[in-house]
Parts: sequence; structure tokens; C-alpha cells
Amino acid sequence: MNEERMPVSAIETPAVIIYMDVLEANIARMSQLARKAGVRLRPHTKIHESPEIAKLQIAGGACGIEVGAIERALCMADAGIDDILIAHPFYGEHKLAVLRRLLDKPGLRITVTADMIEQAEGISRAGEELGRRIPLLLKVDTGGGRFGVPPGEPALQLAGRISQLGGIAFQGIYVHEMGGKPTPEAMEQLAKETMTLASQTARLLLKEGIPCGHVSVGASPTFRATCALLKERQFPEITEIHPGHCVIGDMWHVRGRVSAPDACAAAVLCTVMSTASPTHVVIDAGYKTFGADSLIQFRDLPDFFRQGKPSFGSVQGRQDLWPGKVSAETACVQYMEQSIPPEKRLRLGDRLEIIPNNATLAIRLQERIYGVRNGKVERIFVVAGRDERTPFRG
Repeated sequence: MNEERMPVSAIETPAVIIYMDVLEANIARMSQLARKAGVRLRPHTKIHESPEIAKLQIAGGACGIEVGAIERALCMADAGIDDILIAHPFYGEHKLAVLRRLLDKPGLRITVTADMIEQAEGISRAGEELGRRIPLLLKVDTGGGRFGVPPGEPALQLAGRISQLGGIAFQGIYVHEMGGKPTPEAMEQLAKETMTLASQTARLLLKEGIPCGHVSVGASPTFRATCALLKERQFPEITEIHPGHCVIGDMWHVRGRVSAPDACAAAVLCTVMSTASPTHVVIDAGYKTFGADSLIQFRDLPDFFRQGKPSFGSVQGRQDLWPGKVSAETACVQYMEQSIPPEKRLRLGDRLEIIPNNATLAIRLQERIYGVRNGKVERIFVVAGRDERTPFRG
């Protein structure tokens, strides 16, 4: 059977499916918000690792894409995507070898990031060897506590040193905000604080004659708040935003009040393998399919635990079911009601669609995912970025 256009019921389980109408609506919504905010949209592709979904995002209005680790850019470039930002700073000859492979690709614009002079010096050498200037952004930490140099004077000092290196075209700064409580008010405050620090740092660099035409911020939790503030023409220094997860959505973002349940585009398709117990059924998907993210950061929410266990997702159309015990290759889905009428009992062979806690993990564990519409497989997306050693034929 041709897998494209086959019925969803013919998909071998476990598998990950993408609801095409939801995916398209999310892409359109993200592009519309960015356009009204007056900034470029450069989505991070870590959530799906699929060049074909990335192309849908570009066709929908994105200026290009962003990846985390530099290796993830290989499959995207190989698929013909020609504007890629490497969000994570990198160091070492093996990483620079990947950069050189990317730079050999005709027509490909690669922008890199750094938060240490040692990283920038390696990139500088690569640029000088190839006789070109590599666009580079300084990664600034506004409170996330991961990558980045502090804003203000520390950023100014490092930007000054990097901008003097040969083989580099210093472009500006890059910020990725993290943290905050999962409430709209907290996300608005985080967005405002982030953009304030980024804008102040950009103005400081410009005052000292250091180029800063690119100032990017953004994350899925703050995306709507960021766009709303930019729409009010606050923070004119911001030029680009780079959310990732909200194009797909998952229970992490539902619990964090970032996405509505009906904006979750991915689900694990699984089959009921046993109904021997009166209290639960066993499905053919475990943490090798869902990943092992329990969302423990939300443990203080009143509905987080049931019988001492967190859930590993949410069953579509069945709020009376609790997916709460996961093993390597199977999981138990419990009935939440003590007395279950016969018509609500699951039968052997029934299919369930479960929104995973962490769609990034669930998708990355697959070689391909199925785009479905109206009960049929419309297209198949290869998860090319799941293997950092993906061959590059540039």
C-alpha cells in the first residue's frame, strides 16, 4: 500500500502523527503575529527536526530557520534551505569542520553565535582560510543561566574584541529568555525584561560604533507577549524573534499555559494490547516512544498526580483516561472512574491518540512522522535532524 493517502488506521503503531490542519494553523498564526509586530520570524526547528516542516514555515512567512547544535544544520542545508542561524555557540576542530562544510554550500547564508572570545577566534580562522567574513552574533544571557555573556558592559567589552577579528562580520546580539512562572502575567513580565536588557545592550554597542543591526529575542512561552509589546512599537531595536515549540505544541506548553490543547499538532498513535485488568489497559508505546519527561516542574499543580504518579500525556477525546504508568515499550492507561459503563471501556485493538508531554522527545525518537488530514495520511515527514551525522551532499 502507498503510505501516502492510506488511512490512519493502517499506520503501524506506535507512531507519531501530525494533524496537518493544526500545524498549518499554528504556522499561519506565528507568521501573522510576527508580521503585525514588525519583526522577522526565524523559527527554531528543534521541535520537529524536519526540513519539510521547516520549508512549510518558510513558505508561511519565516525569513529562515534556526537550529541548536551546528550539526543540525547539515540536513537543512542539504534540503535546500538557504538561511540558517546556529543558535548554540560551539568550539573545537570537529565543530569547525562542520562549519567549513556548510560554508562550502553555494548560496547558503550561515550565521553563528559565540559567547567567548575563544569560540570566535576559531570561527575567525575558518573565515580567513576561506577568504570570507562569517556573520556572527554575540549571545547575551538575560537571566536564563545557560549560554551567554551578561548584558551591558560585559557584552560591550566582548563585542568590541570579537568585532576586531578577521574573517568575522559582527552582526549584533542574540537572546533566548528562559524561566518564569507558567502564567500569562509572568511571561509578559519576562518578555518585557528581556527586551529591555537586549535593547539597552544594543544601544550601548551602537554608541561605541559596534554594528548591531540584528537583535533577536524570543521563546515559545513569551512569543505572544513579545509580539504584543512589539506591536505597540516598544523596543524598536528588536529585529527578529525565534520561537520553536509553539509550531507543534505539547502538554508541557498546555500546562505552562502557552498553548491551548487544540493547538497541539502532534500525537502518539498507539494500540491497546491488553484489557485483562478492570482498572487499566496496556498500550504498545512506552518511554522509547514518548520520551521520559514527566513535567515534574509542574508538580505543584492540583491535578498533577494520580495515585502517586504523573501522566505522560493526554488522551485525545478521553478526559476520563489517565496515562500514568510508563515502561520502556508499553504503558498503562487507567480508567479514572471507579464504575465504567461498558460503552466507555476500551477494547483490544482500539487505537488511542495521546498528546505527549514533550513533543521534541517523541518526534526525535522517530525516523519519520505522518502528516494526517481527514483520516488519511497526506504526507510523510522525515525526521532528518535526529542524526547529527546526517550526510551532507553540498
